[in-house]
Amino acid sequence: MLKDKVALVTGGSTGIGKAIATYLASLGANVVINYFVGPEEANKVAKELSDTYNIKSLAIHADVSNYESAEKLIKEVVDTFGKLNIVVNNAGITDDALILRMNETQFDRVINTNLKGVFNICKHAARPLLKSGYGRVINIASVIGRYGNVGQVNYGASKAGVIGITKTLAKEFASREVTVNAIAPGFIETPMTQKLPPEIKEEMLKHIGLGKYGKPEDIAYLVGFLASPLASYITGVVIDVDGGLTI
Repeated sequence: MLKDKVALVTGGSTGIGKAIATYLASLGANVVINYFVGPEEANKVAKELSDTYNIKSLAIHADVSNYESAEKLIKEVVDTFGKLNIVVNNAGITDDALILRMNETQFDRVINTNLKGVFNICKHAARPLLKSGYGRVINIASVIGRYGNVGQVNYGASKAGVIGITKTLAKEFASREVTVNAIAPGFIETPMTQKLPPEIKEEMLKHIGLGKYGKPEDIAYLVGFLASPLASYITGVVIDVDGGLTI
């Protein structure tokens, strides 16, 4: 379905990003895995994808929060593959605290990675995407960006901003048939959420309609759909994948 397409997944070596990269590779896409830390893991994932799905995959280090680093990342992708078709902005961090205790550094770190990082990647990827003849941007937002959460003013603001970027770029890119959509995950089992105290996880479970946590693959399958020709008439939307958490 995505044979010969070139996909970039930021934060693609672990958790949701790894699941996304794996599923896109299974659909035939050549996959670039961007990482900030953990080169061994990123290169291992890239090799596994190449060997398993008979596609081309490589890992590239870049700090998406840095404008020049993001520019070099996109340039390396295009120089290597000759094009770029699919961008999945998945890289993100948390640094939680009530606003009374949150310091400026905590706020800036999360905004710079989660929000400015999406701007940086989209800014530099815009030209090759618009020239590609087949372009998809899929931003990983969060239900927190739509509904808020105590102790996550930085994270909520960053993900709300990602939704704003998504809707704006959907309008800017529409004339070239490049679609831009966002996915808002709920509580997904990843290394990040596994660090939460058991009592918080138990309390969260009470509010999930389906009575279970999501898997990274639940996000990956939707990314694959939005990246495919099946979703060619969908743009500017935000889709919650939360098991009924926000009903």
